[in-house]
Amino acid sequence: MSVDSAMPILIVDDYKTMLRIVRNLLKQLGFNNVDEATDGSQALTKMRSKSYGLVISDWNMEPMTGYELLKEVRADSHLSSTPFIMVTAESKTDNVVAAKKAGVNNYIVKPFNAATLKSKMAAVLGDF
Repeated sequence: MSVDSAMPILIVDDYKTMLRIVRNLLKQLGFNNVDEATDGSQALTKMRSKSYGLVISDWNMEPMTGYELLKEVRADSHLSSTPFIMVTAESKTDNVVAAKKAGVNNYIVKPFNAATLKSKMAAVLGDF
């Protein structure tokens, strides 16, 4: 499966700086069709109005966390197959296990670079 660099990607983080960093990393990888949301509920609203090829979400956000967003996405028949990568500053085993059980496709620990992002995305989407 080849990855279309024009596919829409949604990045979700409550820190504007992190949104900018991830957007820039995606741009380095050739992805320019990127939307942003600052929390899980905003992301869910966007996902219900537009189809995304990938969601990259932070774990720790208020009022709806990335983990809660993941559970909502997996419970929604229209969204459940959307590839989902979780980003977190903590590499706690409990979190990784919980995210895997909830259906996350991959996991990235901050800080990360374009090469890490590319390898995690390739593991989920196939080579690009």
